[in-house]
Amino acid sequence: MKDINKYISREGWLSIIGNIFLFVLKYWAGIVTGSIALIADAWHTLSDSVSSVIVLIGGKISQKPADEEHPFGHGRAEHIAAIIIGVLLAIVAFDFIVSSIEKFGTHEKTVFGTIAWIVTIVSILVKEGMAQYAFWAAKKANSSILRADGWHHRTDALSSVVILIGIAVGKYFWWTDAVLGFIVAIMIGYASFEILSKEIKSLLGERPSDDLLLSIRETAQKACKTKLHIHHIHLHNYGNHTEMSCHIKLPPEMQLNEAHEICNTVELAIKEKFGYISTIHPEPIDW
Repeated sequence: MKDINKYISREGWLSIIGNIFLFVLKYWAGIVTGSIALIADAWHTLSDSVSSVIVLIGGKISQKPADEEHPFGHGRAEHIAAIIIGVLLAIVAFDFIVSSIEKFGTHEKTVFGTIAWIVTIVSILVKEGMAQYAFWAAKKANSSILRADGWHHRTDALSSVVILIGIAVGKYFWWTDAVLGFIVAIMIGYASFEILSKEIKSLLGERPSDDLLLSIRETAQKACKTKLHIHHIHLHNYGNHTEMSCHIKLPPEMQLNEAHEICNTVELAIKEKFGYISTIHPEPIDW
């Protein structure tokens, strides 16, 4: 648990410091050049700082141990925090779609210069570096909230790539900045959709994959000589803690203490193999 907190804390603070620096840099460049795309990218970067604060808070809450009111722990706080990040991205995307449409109507041409080139290249390198660190930390800590923050950094880096391309061709077309702002907003919106769809599924509950179900059945059966007929397998995820419930069919003439022993054996095998805390309901074979 200490390692998980360490990864979340380091990534969160790194993101906050880096994003505030890039926001100031991008916003200044946007004001100097009059580019709505650069200003949109700057606010996207600042939203990363807000999401990083959410990462720190959500990560802290998710690692709290189980208590009387939360017997399965606080792991789902990670999913809630990731959903908040996704909603923030959606709001930012919508705002800049509106701004881009408004600028498209003015026929105002934006003149990009050396400042825009330097700031955008620096942004791409820094943001992709932050994304790579977040994805690496997410794998180490098995953290959905760090993955969400990594995608937030990645979309910022990709939006800066789009702006860089636009800077190269901006002098030829008056509508370049408006179109770039719209494209950046769509990219932000897509990242929001990816985060929200995944996290909402996790909160609602997902059916285990066929491969996982097969592995669970094989693990349970290997632990016992009696044919189990295991079915009704359900997984309940609480962040880093997973509960499993299932039914097993046993001979109706079997003694209660023997059935109980089989259930304990299977529960132990499941915990050793997958780390799941399982609850098993035995029933007669002819049911």
